[in-house]
Amino acid sequence: MINVTKTYLPNKEKYKKYIDEIYENGWLTNNGPLVQRLEKRLAQYLGVKNIILVSNGTVALEIAYRTLDIKGFAITTPFSFVATTSSLVTNNILPIFADIDPNSFNLDPKNIEKLITPNTSAIVPVHVFGNACEVEEIEQIAKKHKLKVVYDAAHAFDVKYKDKSVLNYGDISTLSFHSTKLFHSIEGGALIINDDELVQKARYLINFGIKNTEEIPHLGTNAKMNEFEAAMGLCVLDDIEEIKEKRKDILEIYRKELKDLVQFQEQNKNATENYSYFPVVFENETQLLKVQKALNEKQIFPRRYFYPSLDTLEYIEPKQECKISRDISKRILCLPIYAELTKAEQNSILNIIKQNIS
Repeated sequence: MINVTKTYLPNKEKYKKYIDEIYENGWLTNNGPLVQRLEKRLAQYLGVKNIILVSNGTVALEIAYRTLDIKGFAITTPFSFVATTSSLVTNNILPIFADIDPNSFNLDPKNIEKLITPNTSAIVPVHVFGNACEVEEIEQIAKKHKLKVVYDAAHAFDVKYKDKSVLNYGDISTLSFHSTKLFHSIEGGALIINDDELVQKARYLINFGIKNTEEIPHLGTNAKMNEFEAAMGLCVLDDIEEIKEKRKDILEIYRKELKDLVQFQEQNKNATENYSYFPVVFENETQLLKVQKALNEKQIFPRRYFYPSLDTLEYIEPKQECKISRDISKRILCLPIYAELTKAEQNSILNIIKQNIS
């Protein structure tokens, strides 16, 4: 069976050494030494000032909204994983969808300003599949209208924009370290915050809002990463360059072999790639379904990321229509890409696609 991704598992003995350390000190959670070590290493590797590790990427978004006191409306993209929208709704923030650029698949800055109202307090863009947004244009709009910017950077681990981590843009950027991601800690996520005062507030919020044994100044939650997850993150981080290099090789073969058959995502020319995903867009949904069926019959399971377009969710009111997002979402398929995918397996995928595009 070939799935769209496969969790990278590091050397078992290396991981066991960290587990032994946990058993020796008896510190399993509550900002343990491995969490602290992983935060320091990730900050250095990613080129960011402050990073706060949390239990998953969705809660990272929720903590970001609370840290910035976002209320009312937030302009966001309909082309993303559902957590981008659901995290807003569960915090009583109304998502206002701006349609995407048909080539980059990211929120189109040209569609933002016309949606801003007195109730708008934030913009929540997504670096879709790790493709950097037009961060400078978004920053200009946010400053002009005094809006906060939270980047859902779940896919953008180690992406650089003009030689600077793309995670440094916006008021807060969030990451997901789910086991399906390029870098993972089994489950997990992170907030990247440049403002030191906001960092302290966010740290209170991930620990029930507690400041010390006598003060609870904020309404918080339990969003802490545990030591076992941090141990996995430390192991995976040791291997991340090798993981990226293998994914890059796979991606380049896909591009070479499919360049005349499907549409590719247009990459931001000022940004690097991290090879997290390989999405392709077919001529129409019928063609996509035909290819998907043929692959599934051979136990190959790509994914329709992202389908359906989030502006079609039943629980979103008022109803909004983003035609480009709806169109792309019906025609896009992410092909299998992970470090252990063999050339023979990739050739099988490519042959089936070529045989079923007509």
